[in-house]
Amino acid sequence: MRIAILVVAMLASPAAAQVTPKAPITVTGHQWAPFISPMGEPFRARTAADDTLADWFAKADRNHDGVLTADEMVADAERFFATLDTNHDGQIDPDELAQYEYDIAPDVQVMSKTRRLPGQPTPVARRDSAEGSDDDSADAPRKDRRRDRGDEMVASLGIGGALQGAARYGLLNMPEPVAAADADFNRAITLEEFKAAATARFELLDRTHQGRLTLAQLEAMRPVLPADGKRPKRKADAPDVRIGNPLPPGK
Repeated sequence: MRIAILVVAMLASPAAAQVTPKAPITVTGHQWAPFISPMGEPFRARTAADDTLADWFAKADRNHDGVLTADEMVADAERFFATLDTNHDGQIDPDELAQYEYDIAPDVQVMSKTRRLPGQPTPVARRDSAEGSDDDSADAPRKDRRRDRGDEMVASLGIGGALQGAARYGLLNMPEPVAAADADFNRAITLEEFKAAATARFELLDRTHQGRLTLAQLEAMRPVLPADGKRPKRKADAPDVRIGNPLPPGK
């Protein structure tokens, strides 16, 4: 009897009756491919007419003279570092890196689907076997889907030289630009490492070694994305002319 009274009292208490609502889950959809800056910051288009690379250039070109210098690129890297360093301890730790990869720029994830650029038309769906496929069997559409998934996985892993991650949307062949700044591989990226990476990446982009970059030069380096959203294939023996992350200097 005493136990029954205790149970009734607990159920009748305001604390037991109160239900704590769960925080709503917000899902952000991105219609078009972003431009991902050399340091990993995504710039997204709101309309089909937006030029996301130009948006980043205007932000990084601090004196607005139409030319980007190494000092301006380092300053831009320092600004973005402050955004990533959410606890303000002077480094990007694994938790902050995960937040970047999942919340700020999920486009850098290896298995993320390649998006169309603003202004690119929606691709026409491929016909199945009932509409004229070479394979008239009932399993043809299923086989096509398996083959497409297999091709996409091979490309997403970079097999055959396909671009992956942020390299699809940036100027450098770096799938994860923020993590690539971890020069000593200690799983913590300091501001000095991030600024040093900005200097090295400016030198990669400055092919003519003039110490300055124009928007037109950078536009010419932008990768061409396929209209159907699939990663282009490249022959394994084809020369790799892409710009990549420099190897650390040997001792």
